[in-house]
Amino acid sequence: MQKINCTISNCSHNKNGICYSNKVDIGGVSACSSNSTCCGSFLDKSLYSCLTSNANSNSQCDCLVCTAENCSHNINKTCELSSINICGNSAKIYTETKCCNFELS
Repeated sequence: MQKINCTISNCSHNKNGICYSNKVDIGGVSACSSNSTCCGSFLDKSLYSCLTSNANSNSQCDCLVCTAENCSHNINKTCELSSINICGNSAKIYTETKCCNFELS
């Protein structure tokens, strides 16, 4: 499974810069840049507490689904990269996050 690096320190799934959600959904069906993508799995830690042990295997993300159809790394809704970077300074809602590895195909 891909390693999901996350710079969003207030995400409930973030543990030392690594995502521990059991499923990560990257959104942005018609995205033409990384700013039009988002991490649909983002949950603000101030509202949802810490969920870093939420993964079924108690480890890093088990499942990555990507709907950014225009990304060159998207192959049948799966990212071909071995690791991705999710960012969004001071995000309060998932739409304020993005996949920093998006590349227009």
